[in-house]
Order: sequence, then structure tokens, then C-alpha cells
Amino acid sequence: MDNNALNEQNAVVLLSGGLDSVTCLYWAKQRFATVTAVSFNYGQRHNSELVAAKNIAKQAGVNHRIIDIDIAQLGGSSLTDHSLSVPKAQTDGPSSVSDSADNTDNAAIPNTYVPARNTIFLSYALAVAEVTESNHIVIGVSSVDYSGYPDCRPEYIAAFETMANLATKAGVTGHKLHIQTPLQQLSKAQTIELGVSLGVDYAQTISCYQADATGAACGACDSCMLRKQGFKQAGLSDPTRYADA
Repeated sequence: MDNNALNEQNAVVLLSGGLDSVTCLYWAKQRFATVTAVSFNYGQRHNSELVAAKNIAKQAGVNHRIIDIDIAQLGGSSLTDHSLSVPKAQTDGPSSVSDSADNTDNAAIPNTYVPARNTIFLSYALAVAEVTESNHIVIGVSSVDYSGYPDCRPEYIAAFETMANLATKAGVTGHKLHIQTPLQQLSKAQTIELGVSLGVDYAQTISCYQADATGAACGACDSCMLRKQGFKQAGLSDPTRYADA
């Protein structure tokens, strides 16, 4: 589909307030007629990422919805269950989990994985897409520098898109829905380079799994490690605020 056709269509962007999702927001702004950003208050460890998402959406000039879902009551993840500790990154380089998008060994998946989170989020985004007459849902998953989550793989995204077009009024009436993953084949460094070219201010983004109330990052979790590594490989100064700085 050419850019002129895309410019006449609408999109929904999953916006966590983190580096990847904000890059996707700015990517979508360049391509679609209108963009609706959707964030989730799902019982995560901190709300500073939601504050960041709200501020970023406002600055970007896009519609923004925050949806409340209590995933925390289900447990099973250190991002929602405070009785579990967020693990520290094991190395300063890419984790062995990140080396292959096909790695689905349960033992290799960290406890920061939130059961079925992307499926839940995409389902809500799908509903928002229908009511906003959007043909596209944009999500910042990657198969290159990621933490080994099964719901970030291309096969999963393709399967969800198939389901979306079978399960919705839009899909069955010929208004095909597309799940856009602009970062799927990009490393963290390449994602940062893309965002910089689009005008993203990464100082406003929060990626840390356990950022404090002010948004300062721990600097030790897997997400912080991947972020640090990305800026280093991109040859750019890391604008992240760290709690121990």
C-alpha cells in the first residue's frame, strides 16, 4: 500500500511510554491521517510510564486513551506481583534469549513476562480500532533485541491479524485490519536511530521495569540493559535518568 493511501487511513498505537512504543507513535504520525494512542493501567509496578505516555501523546498532538485493566490480580509476573523480584540483567551484551525469535523454552523466558499481555492489549486496541474506523494497529514488538517473550514473535502477530479479520465487523465487511510492527526486524540501536530521525525526545520515555515514582530508572533490569546498549551502539548519549546517578 502506497503512502498516499495510508495518509487517508487511521491508526491505533499501543503506547506504554517506553522507547519502542514512542518510536512507533512518531512513525505512525508520519503515515496515517489520524492516530489514537492507547495506554493501559494494568496493575504494573509503577505509574510513571503512564505519566510519560500522557505527556508524550499530548506533545505529539494525538488522541490518547488510558484503559484500566486489573491484570495484576492474575499474578504470574514480577511486573504485576510485588512478591516476585525483577531479575537483574545477566550480561552487558545481548542475552541468549534475544539471539533467536524462535526461542520459546519456558526456562529462558524471564519472570517479567506478563501472561497473555500483548493478546489482551491488542484485543482492546482492536476494539478501539473499530470505533475509530482505524485500519491499522501499531505495536512496538521486536525479534532482535528483546527479552524472549513469546507474544513478540512475527508468527504471533500474523496469527492475531488473521483472527482480527475473522472476528470483527470491520474485517468481515471488507475493511481489512493490519497489525503494523515497524520495529520487528530492528535492533535497539536501529530503533533509536529511527526515532531520532523522526524527532523523538527519548529523555521523556521510560523503559525501566521498576522505575521510581519520579521516573528514574534502576539501571539494572533487562529493559535498562537493552536500552543502555542501544544508545551505546547507536553512538548516542543516553538521556535516561537513573536512580543511582
